[in-house]
Amino acid sequence: MKIEQIMTTKVITVGKNDSLTYVLELMKKHAITKLPVIDEKSFLGIVSDNTIAHKLGSIRKRAITASRLHASSVIEKDIPYIAPDDDVQDILRTVGEPGPTMLPVLNGGKLVGVITKANLLPLVKSRVPVSSMMKSHIITATPEDRVIHARRLLIDKNIARLPVLSDQKTLVGMISDFEIALAFAKVKDVPLGHQNRYLDEMLVRDVMRAPVVWAIPQLSAAAAAQTMLQHNIGSLPILEHDRLIGMVTRTDLLRTIQL
Repeated sequence: MKIEQIMTTKVITVGKNDSLTYVLELMKKHAITKLPVIDEKSFLGIVSDNTIAHKLGSIRKRAITASRLHASSVIEKDIPYIAPDDDVQDILRTVGEPGPTMLPVLNGGKLVGVITKANLLPLVKSRVPVSSMMKSHIITATPEDRVIHARRLLIDKNIARLPVLSDQKTLVGMISDFEIALAFAKVKDVPLGHQNRYLDEMLVRDVMRAPVVWAIPQLSAAAAAQTMLQHNIGSLPILEHDRLIGMVTRTDLLRTIQL
């Protein structure tokens, strides 16, 4: 199977001089967290919710609003690329390894498509239950945690998202770099003298995504992949008797693919 058979060809892109406000608006509108940066169709790199959250959360940059920062200030360069006639097997060999989660597809230096983990999910056919592949040791947050605490957990633990549990250990939300980037952009619109206080008082419950799509332990990998595609999400909390017992990500599911 070739890359051109599964790649996304209608790619939403930004220019290097587009503001971060515009970039975040595009991400929110289309429910995506990564955008290729192009200059006259030539690929320059990728901007992501992670790099935006890092830039906007930087103390030395708090005096600058998101509308005055540009995509070029958060662009990830030197991204490996693939070609339309490359084999999908080559991508599957690197699933789970460190690296970008969006791969540009270039033809003659021009961007003709992208491949993300979502593009690979339809290839998941395994009937194995998600309980056999889920991670049971889960880092969580509470609604009353500060957003800056949640951000620190994501960085220190090198994870993409945090389930949010109430005092009764009920799953009430999820928070990731995307929600944090949007929150930090709002902080920048607050007068400079009030930004520290605003940031300190911003709680997870104010920005978390809710309600949460979840699954039962018996759900098959194939069904979990379809659920992720349907709801455009990158992970599924696994609940048993209304209690969080694990998490399954796209990466976990992609490891089951056999072509």
